[in-house]
Amino acid sequence: MKSNELIHEFEKIYGYSNVNIRVFFSPGRVNLIGEHTDYNGGYVFPCALDFGTQLVIRKNNLNVFRFATTNFEDKGEIVVSSRLTKHGNHWYNYPLAVIDQFNKKGHIFEGMDFLFSGEIPNGAGLSSSASVETVTAYALNEMYAMNYDRWDLVKLSQKAENEFVGVNCGIMDQFAVMMGKENHALFLNCATLDYDTVPLKMDGHKLIISNTNKKRGLADSKYNERRSECETAVDMLSVKKPIENLSVLNYAEYMDMKELISDQLVFRRAKHVITENNRVLEAIVALKNNELGRFGDLMNQSHDSLKNDYEVTGKELDVLVEEARKLDGVLGSRMTGAGFGGCTVSLVREDVVDEFKIIVGKAYFDRTGLIPEFYVAAVGEGTREV
Repeated sequence: MKSNELIHEFEKIYGYSNVNIRVFFSPGRVNLIGEHTDYNGGYVFPCALDFGTQLVIRKNNLNVFRFATTNFEDKGEIVVSSRLTKHGNHWYNYPLAVIDQFNKKGHIFEGMDFLFSGEIPNGAGLSSSASVETVTAYALNEMYAMNYDRWDLVKLSQKAENEFVGVNCGIMDQFAVMMGKENHALFLNCATLDYDTVPLKMDGHKLIISNTNKKRGLADSKYNERRSECETAVDMLSVKKPIENLSVLNYAEYMDMKELISDQLVFRRAKHVITENNRVLEAIVALKNNELGRFGDLMNQSHDSLKNDYEVTGKELDVLVEEARKLDGVLGSRMTGAGFGGCTVSLVREDVVDEFKIIVGKAYFDRTGLIPEFYVAAVGEGTREV
């Protein structure tokens, strides 16, 4: 929805007022490579997308926070307080969580009206929650001239989700959507929080994000399982060389110490993390050398490792990747996100985008009975005022 249409919708919901209305935007994100490495202190390589969440906001002088969205009927009205509490499973817990974090820092707000409009499909693993959190944090920071920098707002948004919403997410999602740079990918070291921007010259190619439309019922339990298996690997390896996490080792060091891991399953889990970190570093070199073909190969290797060593893909993701790779003009395809549903990301030559959607969509339906959704994305800018 265009900003002027959204403002019109805002005034239909809340009424006209001469109080200043402002509009902000935060994108979605996709992780290009570097999966299940974040909680192992490793490297991730996301980019912001050119679609995301818009927020229309104004002060209302009513001593209440009023929340609405174009995506759901569900609305919220909460009395302004320095002690906010979670409201069931309502979507507006995400902006409330951000307000709560500012409250804890001593900032007390007057009443405000919020209208969110999201283009990010829920549950697809493209960071709709982080997009809502960061657009709220950025808007409040601007409206009340609090002078927090972007990194402060990233950390505040992550803390909001951890403490108030109760989701133990890492920092990658909030980082990617807040710090995104047009036509660039973002390299983040999750242990040190050092980061860099890497030019992403698409040269006649597009990113196609393919949604399996499968509910990710296993993702949470398997996430905890994998995390535990990686911690077991760290304990086994630390007998010889105390390490904080798997990502302090390169592949040669790991292979040198592999006899310490007696469990083959644990060995494969750790192998994925260590080789995936290496693939991220190789991906950066490939993009700096403008070698998109090499980058696509690394995407393929990443998926195969997630499938065979980390075992977090599942039939639907594997089918999407297999069918994508059959098509001429697809440089690489891999799952992105937690796995067991959600999305794949494919690097596709521009002239075969329509063919990709038709051929991959039909083959996927024939093999799974599910209808996929496709989002053709450009690499966009991070959170900002419109």
